[in-house]
Amino acid sequence: MTWTAVAIVLAGGTLLVVALWYLLIKTEGVYLGRRTVVWLYDLYAGRYDRIKQYDPLIETVYLAQPILQRLPTRAPLVLDVATGTGRLPLALLEQPSFQGRVVALDLSRRMLTQAAHKLAPFGERVYLLHHPAEALPFPDATFDLVTCLEALEFMMDARAVLRELVRVARPGGLLVLTNRQGLDARLMPGHTFSHQDFIRLLQDELGLCDVELLPWQLDYGIVYARKPGQSAPIGARSLGEVWRCARCGAVDWVPVRGGWRCLGCEAFAPRGADGVIERVRER
Repeated sequence: MTWTAVAIVLAGGTLLVVALWYLLIKTEGVYLGRRTVVWLYDLYAGRYDRIKQYDPLIETVYLAQPILQRLPTRAPLVLDVATGTGRLPLALLEQPSFQGRVVALDLSRRMLTQAAHKLAPFGERVYLLHHPAEALPFPDATFDLVTCLEALEFMMDARAVLRELVRVARPGGLLVLTNRQGLDARLMPGHTFSHQDFIRLLQDELGLCDVELLPWQLDYGIVYARKPGQSAPIGARSLGEVWRCARCGAVDWVPVRGGWRCLGCEAFAPRGADGVIERVRER
């Protein structure tokens, strides 16, 4: 093999390594489709918290307390979309002043397993659902607080997810979101927004008010916004009171052995040994 051929092979190998790094590591599979994103999160689930190195004090000061200060009730019903290993539910539930309940969902089953382990001490104050974000299984105006942290840029259709988040928030309810910033945001064209464009999207397209974007982390700004209108707080309801059946549309679920059952049509949603609730199926 000539030196020219060797150089071509090395250059090709280098380009392949860089491309794989970009597609699988830097952008976490988003340009390869949803299955790749979920596969990667499943793959790293057991190491995710060690990689992130969450500090309980920082989580209290910069995540839980600012949210609780903006809520009109100590016992809200919360929805956390793309919960991962349960960062947001844990931060809230560890606060003595928080008396609410949290519904948390994600598409990575192994991330939910990690979340279930961490959140087990809180029992029925938190429910974990294995479910996509683009079609949330809840009626309109269901939650006092709706959150989605460090995840929108990895969604296949961030606008569709945002519409769902707004739909299920009650009038006057609080939404807490993050927006990617810095070099990493520029490396993900088509999946990130400038802060200005993100605020415009929330205000002009989605009709949110009191939109406030603040510094938060190196790679993210945090956004607080409210859904227009006024309504009484939903309060810490159980999952069965707010979960809408995808088959019959009823909001009438009860826990049964091995899962949950819809009293409207007998649809069954299995519950894993770790407590995670799977999608509806027949039984």
